Amino acid sequence: MKQKEGRQEMPIWKRNLIVCWFGVFVTGAGMSQIAPVLPLYIKQLGVGDASSIARFSGIAFGITYVISALFSPVWGLAADKFGRKPMLLRASLGMAIIIGSMGFARNVYVLIGLRLLQGAVTGYGTACTTLIATQTDKEHAGYALGTLSTGSIAGSLLGPAIGGFIAENLGLQNTFFLTGALMLTAFALTALFVRESFVREEKRALRLQEVWSSVPEKSLTVTLFVSFFVLTAALYTVEPVMTVYVDQLSGSGSHIALIAGLTFSASGLANILAAPRLGRLSDRIGAHKVILAALIAAGLIFIPQALVQNPWQLMGLRFLLGLAAGGLIPSVNILVKKITPSSLTGRVFGLNMSAGYLGIFAGSVLGGQVAAWFGIRYVFFITSSLLLINAVWVYFKVYKTLHINELAIYSKADEQELGI
Repeated sequence: MKQKEGRQEMPIWKRNLIVCWFGVFVTGAGMSQIAPVLPLYIKQLGVGDASSIARFSGIAFGITYVISALFSPVWGLAADKFGRKPMLLRASLGMAIIIGSMGFARNVYVLIGLRLLQGAVTGYGTACTTLIATQTDKEHAGYALGTLSTGSIAGSLLGPAIGGFIAENLGLQNTFFLTGALMLTAFALTALFVRESFVREEKRALRLQEVWSSVPEKSLTVTLFVSFFVLTAALYTVEPVMTVYVDQLSGSGSHIALIAGLTFSASGLANILAAPRLGRLSDRIGAHKVILAALIAAGLIFIPQALVQNPWQLMGLRFLLGLAAGGLIPSVNILVKKITPSSLTGRVFGLNMSAGYLGIFAGSVLGGQVAAWFGIRYVFFITSSLLLINAVWVYFKVYKTLHINELAIYSKADEQELGI
């Protein structure tokens, strides 16, 4: 009896965290594991020549993200009106049905249509983050949000390798069926175990024009949005054509899907290793310095990727790219937060995320078109040019501006210390 009295029920926030971690892991893996499988599946659907496969892969991969950019504000508004748990149920069930249906696609146009619908129903990760932030007490909020982020990162990291393994051993269609089944499991766990105490706020939400008029550093904010768009576009130009490139480098050998998945995951692993260290470096020397150096390094690393002779050389260079990329997106987020008032941070980050989604779409379509017209190796040269041009843009519009501001702050501090 005493033992029963001594036992404590798991706190609601912890139970929510476990379910949401599983959900964001599955969502991250489901989004990323399709990338190395998509070109092979498009080929299986009847698209023959390599240029057409590259073109359709770019469209099919990118369309999900441009639709996500359009629908993210819609689902955010719905979450504020009806609660976060309904959004979790909507996203998980919708993705389970749509991704599972991709395994039954009869042609590439049906596949692209389903990818479009996938973008319209996504939002599980955003709803989870909001749920955990609002339903967890302050004492455990940092731990909970940090743990939740590892689920998304782990899913994105392992997704390509998982997708390649499933395609290699169970067939391409089973990649979609298994992902749909996992999302259906996330739906069931969310319905049964997630608890939310939701009270709708009656305060009038600010319109977009009102939010923008309250942003103090409009020019610098726009510059960061443009930079975020360009760097995400550059990082995603090679995503739709990577599997085809690995196939060419392998000489039409075996285990293409698995090797392509490992190549995708190499940069993700390096990114996880580098991002925390580069984040701490940003705190010491400034994020504007880190992003400038990272842009130059990433731009230069893309060049030898066009000259490799086998997949293992490509894999090594992708790992180095991941180390450099670890200083890109986090630095943009740090800079956006630095120049944005705390009352506007969420909405400005939402606009920045839309710029990122559009960048993913633009990059994937650009990569597919360049590969189709000029060849896959030219994708790497174009990407290098984009990153290096962005580095010049960041130097004049961000680095010099913040560097001058730093000097002004230090000068004022010296004057105060000297009593001037």
